[in-house]
Amino acid sequence: MKLKKRKPFDLILNLFFIAMCACFVIPLLLVVSASFTSEGWLTSGKGFSLVPKEFTMDAYRTAFQNSARMLRAYLVTFAQAGLGTLIACVVAGMAAYPLSRSNFRFRKPVTIIIFFTMLFSAGMIPTYIIYARYYNISNTFWVYILPGMAGGAWNTMVFRTFFKGLPESLFESAHLDGARELTIFFRIVVPLSTPVFASLGFMTLVGKWNDYTTSMIYIRDENLYTLQYLLQRLMEEAAFLKNLSQSAMGNITMSAAEMPNESLKFALCVVAAGPMLAVFPFFQKYFSQGLTIGAVKG
Repeated sequence: MKLKKRKPFDLILNLFFIAMCACFVIPLLLVVSASFTSEGWLTSGKGFSLVPKEFTMDAYRTAFQNSARMLRAYLVTFAQAGLGTLIACVVAGMAAYPLSRSNFRFRKPVTIIIFFTMLFSAGMIPTYIIYARYYNISNTFWVYILPGMAGGAWNTMVFRTFFKGLPESLFESAHLDGARELTIFFRIVVPLSTPVFASLGFMTLVGKWNDYTTSMIYIRDENLYTLQYLLQRLMEEAAFLKNLSQSAMGNITMSAAEMPNESLKFALCVVAAGPMLAVFPFFQKYFSQGLTIGAVKG
């Protein structure tokens, strides 16, 4: 009887989650469809469709008009996001490990200091002065890596919470076998902490992938632009040419006047988000486990 009573509730619950999934998936499909829709259709006010209307690749041709520059931006973004995420997770994990051990004498004051840094920020101007004048990493690739290599206080606190849940007997057994702390960390702690490393690693990766302010503030060399900043510049250039073609100056070529503007925005969204959408399924299993860190105390 209980199973029969639960069937209507389960059906309603399943329909609710299907509707929630549709709320996230349909806008994404609309963006992809709009990127293949002609500029005339988008600007006519006829609305969006899941199937592209007046199918065209003009937006992507415009985005990849300078394919070498786009490829270079992809490589810079992959390098800074991948290397930065790897270093940040390893450093934050190594910093959190002693804070999770009961035999570390200064774990409480150090934890308080780390937590205190989460509440305040130095601000943009002092940060710029430090990076540009004292570290001398402005307009170099290392401006993407060195400032975030500590991993962040929040990541450190999450790692600490997860490590505290590991059985103490594992560490005692490893010490009896003569293992040192670094050996314990890399051979015992890291393999058992795959969910937290994957979830925090993915969130850090997405943050670094979407970062464009670093390029905007510190980078002058176009060869070091990240993908997000390059796409922003492409969108600004397209909007400028479009506005110029509609002005009274009159000497604008037809190609500039017909340059896609609205469809280009959607195409750039696909170009920017595509790699992260492709990577997410590989992290999904660990990501769902990592979100429950600290939720249950046993």
